[in-house]
Amino acid sequence: MSNPTPVAVRFLVTAEASPGLLPRLLQPLAKRDLTADAFHAVREGEMLRAEIRLDAMPAEMVHLVEGNLRQVVGVAGVLREMLHALPVAA
Repeated sequence: MSNPTPVAVRFLVTAEASPGLLPRLLQPLAKRDLTADAFHAVREGEMLRAEIRLDAMPAEMVHLVEGNLRQVVGVAGVLREMLHALPVAA
């Protein structure tokens, strides 16, 4: 069985700004042994916008992480952007 091709993905999250939100956004990655390549968050009044980017995420985990992000308390929306497929090493 071949290894699935890793993909680059960016999740754009809009949520209510609250204490504890940022670690809750990273939990879906941590429980799958994934580390974000970039994480950026900006508070805009009562809301917070966060970008979570992974440059080589297993393709089969993308929808799982997206679903988990949508379930985080306070999250109002999640937009997923597939950036590009990475070449498979021989």
